[in-house]
Amino acid sequence: MSAATLLRDVFGFDAFRDGQQDIVDAVIDGRNTLAIMPTGGGKSLCFQLPALVRDGVTVVISPLIALMRDQVRGLQAAGVAAGALTSGNTEEETDAVWAALEAGTLKLLYMAPERLGASGTVQMLRRAGVSLIAVDEAHCVSQWGHDFRPDYLRIGQLRRDLDVPLAAFTATADAETQAEIIQKLFDGQQPASFLRGFDRPNIHLAFAVKDGPRAQIMNFAAARKGQSGIVYCGTRAKTETLAQALREGGHSACHYHGGMEAQDRRDVERRFQQEDGLIVVATVAFGMGIDKPDIRWVAHADLPKSIEAYYQEIGRAGRDGAPAETLTLFGPDDIRYRRQQIDEGLAPPERRMADHARLNALLGLCEALKCRREKLLGYFGEAEVTCGTCDLCDKPAEVFDATTPVRMALSAALRTEEWFGAGHLIDILLGANTDKIRQRGHETLPTYGVGRDYDKRQWQAIFRQMMGHDLMRPDPDRHGALRMTDKARPILRGEEEITLRRDTIRAARGSGPKVRMLVSEEDAPLLSALKAKRRFLAEQAGVPAYIIFNDRSLIEMAEAKPQTLDDMAKIGGVGAKKLESYGRDFLEVVAGAQEDVHPQRRKLAGRGEGEIYDRLLSVQSQLQRGPHGADKPMSLSASQLAKVAQLRSADMDGLTRLIGDRYAERFGDAFLEVLESG
Repeated sequence: MSAATLLRDVFGFDAFRDGQQDIVDAVIDGRNTLAIMPTGGGKSLCFQLPALVRDGVTVVISPLIALMRDQVRGLQAAGVAAGALTSGNTEEETDAVWAALEAGTLKLLYMAPERLGASGTVQMLRRAGVSLIAVDEAHCVSQWGHDFRPDYLRIGQLRRDLDVPLAAFTATADAETQAEIIQKLFDGQQPASFLRGFDRPNIHLAFAVKDGPRAQIMNFAAARKGQSGIVYCGTRAKTETLAQALREGGHSACHYHGGMEAQDRRDVERRFQQEDGLIVVATVAFGMGIDKPDIRWVAHADLPKSIEAYYQEIGRAGRDGAPAETLTLFGPDDIRYRRQQIDEGLAPPERRMADHARLNALLGLCEALKCRREKLLGYFGEAEVTCGTCDLCDKPAEVFDATTPVRMALSAALRTEEWFGAGHLIDILLGANTDKIRQRGHETLPTYGVGRDYDKRQWQAIFRQMMGHDLMRPDPDRHGALRMTDKARPILRGEEEITLRRDTIRAARGSGPKVRMLVSEEDAPLLSALKAKRRFLAEQAGVPAYIIFNDRSLIEMAEAKPQTLDDMAKIGGVGAKKLESYGRDFLEVVAGAQEDVHPQRRKLAGRGEGEIYDRLLSVQSQLQRGPHGADKPMSLSASQLAKVAQLRSADMDGLTRLIGDRYAERFGDAFLEVLESG
């Protein structure tokens, strides 16, 4: 069966997403392939679809058991023979996988990289007839990466042992990591490489300065009540206190961090996958492997550690393509903490420099003066950017020429020999009469009192932005005192000017992304009813709600309001198996009670053969008693009629062989007329 047919009939999509088809074609052709695609860009389809087209078994190396189990359940719900060999399997599940391998019916076999270390694994895969290796989250092979998994280093040897093509997929890989993937997985031989755009246009980007951060997160969550979300925090303790606050605010919320017992973490993962509207407050330990497609928002209560980490973490929202929102809070303490983490780390000097550069890129995004998306995608090398979905496109920043106050601030730091933090420097600029100033004689400095045109909050915002633009850095050897960087010298010398935002911490209050409705106000009640039906069916089957249908499919149903199974089959994500399993349940919600449709006709819903079946049925009805209505009644079974509707070449000989002489004599000419015009 062709890739296009499988895409429609199994996965329920009429067309590939941008860039998918080239990758699918390369993998089907058996070429070694490296694909770097944005999270939610449809990576899984790029190895699942070729697995169905190609002969033999595709083995999928994936890092987390939860991720594998969800993908297997999703494939099985779509009618695909898939299984996983994991430590989380029941005995029955493992037996079923082995039986399918023995019978030669299994198409996708998922396993964790750790299993590659077990003796006999290679021989088992060879006996199973593995013809393709797919590697999900391929960046785990990079020893520089934060997701490094040592067992990923075994995959290159597996490829050599089995002598089959390998397709590697990841959402985050800078040039350094790409080179490492090619070296470790492909022995340095350049694979067919596809770098798809990093843009996720359905995700709204927003940043806000911390001003009562707990209240800011609470307000953000309250405006999105009932939607699944993640709040990332910098410390384990904060995940627990913030989750408690959200529960007290009437939300369904739980915490997650690396210090929890393994079973407790698994319980949270299970709840998050299966419950609608659960909020998880987590450290970055809650990360890779979260494959829930209908996460509607991600908030950062603290600044992420780099621009790559930010991109990966917000990328967990809106993987179904429906609208999603983000909010990132930041402040001067975050900047100091992240700088300190890098400076006190054990990485070699060149690595620390690279980490500071990655943090600088994120701080530039925090302090951006125009479009966030332009800034974010520019970092990944994309110049052609269309936005309209970020806070600065919603409401452009108010900016001012800050060259003079910045020079004042730099001068105050230099004249105090860069031994003080922002608080004392602001006191000097404002001409404050403090013990610290008097004890050190700082009231005699030329910069004493020169900054009275700005109040304390405005100076705090200026210093924060100077740190964000990397003009000043906290020095860990001087207890966090601010020191000027080389980037600031041209401004101090009057060779360059600088523009800053006129936002003060006070101006940030009440800001934040506007709530974007998933559907119009008119369609909202229908979407709620569809979600309720999905929740009921998911609970009955004991599976996550999105295994039934994801949010995007329900949104399309609410907007398109299908009236028949043929209409329902045109909804994205409604493949033949899901149409058969759930189509009538959801159609009943949209269109009310439906007349019973024969199962053979249901299988043809949404396809051209369905319409042909209806016309054949009409013709058969007219000729049931012969052309004059006086003969003995005759009719084909629904199964026979469905076979006629699916005839590829329409001629009388073929039709007669299918339905027999007696039926061909009565219906043949009329049936052929329908098939030829079909």
